[in-house]
Amino acid sequence: MSIVSAFPRLSPEEAVAEIFNGATVAFSGFTNAGAAKAVPRAIAAKAHQLHDRGEPFKIRVLTGASSGESIDEPLAEAEAISYRAPYQSGPTLRKQINRQEVEYVDMHLSHLPQTVLAGFQGKLDFAVVEATEITPDGRVYLTSSIGASPSYLQCADRVIIEVNRYHSKRLREMSDIMILPPPPHRNPIPLREPMTKVGYPYAVVDTRKVIGVIENDEPDHVPTFAAADARSEKIAEHVLRFLLEEMSKGRIPKEFLPLQAGVGNVANGVMAALGRSPEIPPFKMYTEVFQDSLVDLMEQGKLLGASTTSLTVTPEVLKRIYDNMDFFVSRIVLRPMELSNNPGAVRRLGVISMNTALEVDIYGNVNSSHVFGMDIMNGIGGSGEFTRNSYLSIFMCPSIAKGGKISAVVPMCPHIDNNEHSVQIIATDQGLADLRGLGPMQRAQAIIENCAHPAYRDYLYRYIERGRVGHIRHDLRTAFELHRNLLKHGAMLPDLDLSQVS
Repeated sequence: MSIVSAFPRLSPEEAVAEIFNGATVAFSGFTNAGAAKAVPRAIAAKAHQLHDRGEPFKIRVLTGASSGESIDEPLAEAEAISYRAPYQSGPTLRKQINRQEVEYVDMHLSHLPQTVLAGFQGKLDFAVVEATEITPDGRVYLTSSIGASPSYLQCADRVIIEVNRYHSKRLREMSDIMILPPPPHRNPIPLREPMTKVGYPYAVVDTRKVIGVIENDEPDHVPTFAAADARSEKIAEHVLRFLLEEMSKGRIPKEFLPLQAGVGNVANGVMAALGRSPEIPPFKMYTEVFQDSLVDLMEQGKLLGASTTSLTVTPEVLKRIYDNMDFFVSRIVLRPMELSNNPGAVRRLGVISMNTALEVDIYGNVNSSHVFGMDIMNGIGGSGEFTRNSYLSIFMCPSIAKGGKISAVVPMCPHIDNNEHSVQIIATDQGLADLRGLGPMQRAQAIIENCAHPAYRDYLYRYIERGRVGHIRHDLRTAFELHRNLLKHGAMLPDLDLSQVS
């Protein structure tokens, strides 16, 4: 029996006819990988039509993580979002959130499935999930990400399936899906190493809830990240040197430890540096996103295997994977985000986490999400889950931005996503500070001397000198002086000669 005869075949416009103003709609997608595509566009078109007639129409949006090109941008441009969780991306939605036109809840990603199952997100009216296939008995074979889709399929009142013929049906051979039962009936997750499979190759849905199926043949809209620049290369050199020193001291075993790397050109640069180093042994990853740079490492034999929740790769690279599935299916495991980001698994496996920061303060607190402590960029994502529980937690960022107008090292972060108790290592293009076992003043010395740009070091040292003596020394009158200067003058140190900053 084909899917067309088992379930109604719908156009996108027919599928969204029942979606009403104020509905909570959960979409598949972790980044743009595996994101629903046709239905979000149809909802945006519906919103435009209703708004043109003077009728209200906005929905509450849940996804796995950011899905800017596929979901956030078309819906935000149609002013069709009233609420967004657990992570977002896209310039239009970001502006709406920062104008408080959209309510945004920034969450640790592994928390989301449990909050949905427990009802903390309210009634889930619709789930829109991309799949390679749905069987008449309700098995749903997901595409290039798992994210929170299994939980959405279980909890939603009504379900729309986008069957996308572009994706390889062999993705099911990578998939490892299970939904954790609610506490206190939760057994330990038997992950003995990153590639252990503990679940099933499919999610499950009650077929009575399925409104119908939309057929599609569209690649994921994953953008290309910029190539690593000179500052990213310097950061990579410092991180590589640190990891080699840890190996030489016996603090990292000879077989190495699983790695997690965040999204972006800095993380890609670090992974490329690890791949080039003959002294780093072949390794595995326990991470949340699988990016373009990892395909080369896997084909070279440097990356032995990767557990992830999404194939966040460009269409060209995804086709490369699909054309060589005999090689990749045994080396990649796709899991729900409740497992890929699970704190217990991260701690037990001894993951080395490498994430990026917007800014860090002199005591080791990290801001990954807000400019001036007020304006959201994207969100915390999975960085907190890995940072708090990793064997080694590393944060990376360029020491300066905007030609030296902004320092990434500041006296006090006006917003903190990962605090000093969890952050162990900070690396910038200037150097690396190992904060393990250091008290507050020792941390400040290490960060200023090794991570801050030379143009800002004197200011940061003077800040400490004028601070009130306490366990952590601060001058509350000037703690945010750099940020206030940036808002008022467009530069943290207005009198700084930027021609001397390199």
